Amino acid sequence: MLKTILKKGKEQSIKRFHPWVFSGAVDKVITESGEQLKLYDSKVLKDKIASEKQARECFNGELTKIYSSQGEFLAIGHFSFGSIMVRIISFKEEVINRNFWIEKIKEAYCARIAIGLINNSDTNCYRLVHGEGDKLPGLIIDIYNGVAVIQTHSAGMFKSQEMIVEGLKEIYKESLVAVYHKSTYSAQFEGEDIYLYKSQMFTNLEGKIVVENGSKFNIDWEKGQKTGFFLDQRDNRELLKRYSVGKNILNLFCYTGGFSIYALKGGANRVDSVDSSSFAIDSVVKNLELNSYSSNDNGCYCQDAIDYLKDTPKGKYDLIIVDPPAFAKHLSSKDNALRAYKKLNALAIDKVARGGIVFTFSCSQVVSKIDFALAVFSAASSTGRNVKILHRLSQPPDHPVNIYHPEGEYLKGLVLYVD
Repeated sequence: MLKTILKKGKEQSIKRFHPWVFSGAVDKVITESGEQLKLYDSKVLKDKIASEKQARECFNGELTKIYSSQGEFLAIGHFSFGSIMVRIISFKEEVINRNFWIEKIKEAYCARIAIGLINNSDTNCYRLVHGEGDKLPGLIIDIYNGVAVIQTHSAGMFKSQEMIVEGLKEIYKESLVAVYHKSTYSAQFEGEDIYLYKSQMFTNLEGKIVVENGSKFNIDWEKGQKTGFFLDQRDNRELLKRYSVGKNILNLFCYTGGFSIYALKGGANRVDSVDSSSFAIDSVVKNLELNSYSSNDNGCYCQDAIDYLKDTPKGKYDLIIVDPPAFAKHLSSKDNALRAYKKLNALAIDKVARGGIVFTFSCSQVVSKIDFALAVFSAASSTGRNVKILHRLSQPPDHPVNIYHPEGEYLKGLVLYVD
């Protein structure tokens, strides 16, 4: 285990239980043998390790105890080279073993019982572990009808995957049919997406069909975006149903058609779904058929969403859904993202029918709720139309926000009424 020593006065955020230690707060990192890592030299441990890649594989993801400059124990976390140098997994001095992972996953499981997502006949897909929100930074676990899909966003979680699977098997018992590792981090280790566990019940088709609030969806966790489905919009899709009856609806950036299916369930007259991905549009067609709707009666268009909206006659749609991918993944691109949100929302507000509704979202973590609201305000102002805010939306309770890590509130949404 490594030993991370903080600079003087940099322990306060950890004492307030923030789960990240930034590189600027770190004075030094010491190995078990007593050697000090050269943290800011691109040729880390050049004299002892042949390449930087080997150095990173050697120390990235290692457990480290964190101490104040006065030698006070503060926490245990996963070390990595980068701006976030340690992601904290425990504020107690404890052994990180199989039992630790079982207890952590059990905590998350019990939270999902409390919010009514376990053994729910209407919904068998949900997020089990939401990174910092469940005190496990760098780990995402989504459950799809007995299949656990894991994403690891840190080296430490990548290296812990076997114990994570053991925890899942212990808690879910025979109801766990497979564990699929779909990691954005594994590529750094030349890894591939793999099945870490398959029960005898598992086949290539088993678990692909899930139910969410009574609607059916075909999930492809292997080829689809993220873990296969955007579970974070579940409650917002349910709200959409209330506004859909008798309306002509446009679902932009539709992906696999989650909002489209809910709109039709809510009594929409017609729903047109638009996405630039042919995979997404093919998935919409499948999901329409799965729920006894027809793509002949509802348009499915593989086209750039903004171009489609530009070509749309004013007043054609009574309700427009604007749910784009993250326009800003880093702070440096925030200004460009805000301009994009303004342009897109101005188009939607301008094109929606009089007395129409716009559901608009941002999933960019670096764009705050205030930033997004101001961008939409500016968009509305540029159209000259009278716009009212009906709802302010966020992520559902299986995507919890750790009260000590407010950065975890990434999904922002507004429901607008447009005269």
